[in-house]
Formats: sequence, C-alpha cells, structure tokens
Amino acid sequence: MEKAIETLKNGGIILYPTDTIWGLGCDATNDEACKRLIDLKQRGSEKSFIVLVDSIQMLEHYTTDFPSVCYDLIDYATKPLTIIYPSVRFLAESVKAEDGSVGIRVTNDPVCVKLIRQLKKPIVSTSANFSGEKSPTCFNDVSGELKSKVDAIVRERLHDVCTAPSQIIKIGLDSGIQIIRK
Repeated sequence: MEKAIETLKNGGIILYPTDTIWGLGCDATNDEACKRLIDLKQRGSEKSFIVLVDSIQMLEHYTTDFPSVCYDLIDYATKPLTIIYPSVRFLAESVKAEDGSVGIRVTNDPVCVKLIRQLKKPIVSTSANFSGEKSPTCFNDVSGELKSKVDAIVRERLHDVCTAPSQIIKIGLDSGIQIIRK
C-alpha cells in the first residue's frame, strides 16, 4: 500500500481493487499521469475517466455546480453510484469529457479511501484492461501484460471477486437527471 501511495504522489499509475471492479488509477489532478493512463489503456482521449473521492466534502471542493438532489442520490444509492457533474475544477483536463463534465463517485471502499486520504486528492478509477476488452472482476482477470506496465500493484484483496461497474447518472444544470448505466 505504501508503494502505491508513493507511486500516486510521483505521478505513477497503480492497479488496485475498487468498490466495483479492478481498476487502474492515478492522481486525478495530474494531467501528465492521466495522459500516461490514456496511452497505457490504448484508448481515445475523447473518453473521460471516472474519479473517486472519499467524501461529500471532497466532492464539493472539486465540483462547481452541486445540485442538492445529489445529496439524496448518494445517500440512497444501494450500490456504487457515479454521478456525472456538468463542470468541475482543480482536476486534470484529460479526465474531463469534451463537454467539460466528469463522472465522480464517493467511495466507501477501505482500500480506495486509504489511497485517497493518503494522497489528499481524488484518484482516477478506470477498468484495468486495454480499451475494448472485458472489465476484470478479479485480480486474475487482469492481463499479465497490463500488470507489467503499471508502476505499482496494490496487493490487498487479490482473491476477492469484485461486483460490477457502477451505476452512472448524469446531472444536467437545466435538463434534469439522465440514467447512463443501471
């Protein structure tokens, strides 16, 4: 865990278990690290990343428009919920979608929370696969090639089977709520 935290602080990329699936992550405020992650995943730069925060307070710090309905959505979610916010601040440009929005999830996962709190910043959470491949639900599903290309691997919960990708809801300033993924 300490190596992973040091890796994040130095702009590196980690492989880690999340509250959904196995993920690749980096400091969500470090544009160079995020660009390296785009290259590693071999994905188009037009796709945005999901960002994890450890609390509502951290979420409020990084969003510029925080509709009050989000408090209820987060409080009453029965499984991990990513909300796409229309505008953010202090995050790397390369985590944003073309319209400036970013999907952010408040995580309760102990591994993720520890990483975020030690870094004191949000982290990127993207599936631990090359673009277009199946998302890994356990450590053994992550390709050996990908494992060899990250800077650090969090060696906790190696034998756990993670659940599934998060629900995704998009919040519009004037267009209401749109369900992207159930």
